[in-house]
Amino acid sequence: MNSQYAVAVHVLSIISQFPGHSSSADIAASVGTNPVVIRTVTGLLRRADLLATQQGVSGARLTRDPRDITLLDVYRAVNGEASVFRLHEHPHPACPVGANIQATLEARFGCAQAAMEAELARTTLADVLGDLAARAG
Repeated sequence: MNSQYAVAVHVLSIISQFPGHSSSADIAASVGTNPVVIRTVTGLLRRADLLATQQGVSGARLTRDPRDITLLDVYRAVNGEASVFRLHEHPHPACPVGANIQATLEARFGCAQAAMEAELARTTLADVLGDLAARAG
């Protein structure tokens, strides 16, 4: 998983707190990245119907209440249905390890992926915003 996921949660958090008043440059300053990165992530969130934007107008708004956006929704917006875990493609079939490693890892990776997705599904953007507010004092 790359940092786009964390950036996406950051973007949604900023937009939730400052709806309609956060340009990609403003968000980029908060994230510590380039506005192009923010526009790319915003596009993914828009295609997943988590954000709405207007062409030529600065800012964006959430399409759902933060209580109705889970971190799994955000994860899937950025990563699609791909697993965090990837297997190497060409283990040697004549090797006892190479011939069996993918099936062995696939089972373990599947369990880990399911556990991660279950935890992300339990956590909402509202939970993140509450934690941010508590940490900010």
